[in-house]
Amino acid sequence: MTLNHPQLIDLLKKAYSAEKAAAFAYQGHAASVKDEMEKKEIRQIEIDEWLHRKEVLQIMNDFDISISKYYEFKFYIIGKVISASCHIIGWFMPFYFAGRLESGNVCEYFRMRQYFNSLEISDYDKLLYDMGIKEKEHEIYFLEKIKTNKFLPYYEKYFSWGNNQSFNNIDLDKKYPFENSNHYCKK
Repeated sequence: MTLNHPQLIDLLKKAYSAEKAAAFAYQGHAASVKDEMEKKEIRQIEIDEWLHRKEVLQIMNDFDISISKYYEFKFYIIGKVISASCHIIGWFMPFYFAGRLESGNVCEYFRMRQYFNSLEISDYDKLLYDMGIKEKEHEIYFLEKIKTNKFLPYYEKYFSWGNNQSFNNIDLDKKYPFENSNHYCKK
């Protein structure tokens, strides 16, 4: 079966490769922190990213979508650079930018679901919902680590993410179940 939806195909290819970049970044992030519990938590997030990559690949395989060599190269470099930079940019910035990145990633999976639904394909709804919610959990994890840091208000002002701003409309404390979540990330 083939997909006739260029935006969805590109989003799947990009997500597949970007999950590798995120996993690489979390390898460096985990290695750079001193607290053993933080190391363990960040390593779990890395594992989640590898799992998401595997799940996205399965969807791509179902529709015979090839992996983008361009995205693989681009996101490999990005992931490795971020991984290395975690050792030199201090404690706050890796947590801040990881949270900001995860905030945007949430909607990628809900947008994929919306695109599939526009083609009357619902087979991946639950999987994509679960991945989007997991990304939101990652966002909240990183925000919790820095929410009282004195630098956060300044970063939030310039980078549009923090205690008062997110790139998605999901509130885990008032999370809608899968069946009632179609309004998440709609523009």
